[in-house]
Amino acid sequence: MGDNAATTVQVQGWWPKNAQVLKTLFRMLFGFIWVIDGSLKFQTGFASQFSVDGSGQPAWLQGWFTFWANQVNGNPTVWVYLVGSLEVALGLALLFGFMRKTAYVCGAILSLFIWAVPEGFGGPYGPSSTDIGTGAMYALLFLSLILINATYGPSKWSIDYQIERRFPRWAWLAEFQPPVKPPGAPVPTPPAAA
Repeated sequence: MGDNAATTVQVQGWWPKNAQVLKTLFRMLFGFIWVIDGSLKFQTGFASQFSVDGSGQPAWLQGWFTFWANQVNGNPTVWVYLVGSLEVALGLALLFGFMRKTAYVCGAILSLFIWAVPEGFGGPYGPSSTDIGTGAMYALLFLSLILINATYGPSKWSIDYQIERRFPRWAWLAEFQPPVKPPGAPVPTPPAAA
């Protein structure tokens, strides 16, 4: 009655058969976008044009925007270069598959931060509003990467995979599920019940 054996389902079709390649291409394309986005922040004159402004936002959000305007507007160059550096580092981590679990979680947080401060939650909203901003969508893409990684396991085309082969504990930074034992590895047996 209490059989806890896992059920294996054979999935047929082009998408499941190519899941390893597709998830790697998806991750790398997303990383390329982040590298470009971060690199654009280092253009001459970009930092001098950057400011946080809460005008047009609801009154209950004015404290949030006032706080960030006080932080950022005094020296926007530091903030622009900090965020640009984080975006480039995140993009490179995605491109090369380095510390993927950490990169996905931090990428979602950074996306929400960008959405909440410079994008102003996508607002101000009014009759002519058409979207909520890109930061929220990027956070959902990171959630998708987390779900894909948790579902399909380690990516063979990543630096993490190579590191994990030598240092299995690296999986703590890179994987959302325990690493799969290589074929021929000893399988621990549970202790006998008394």
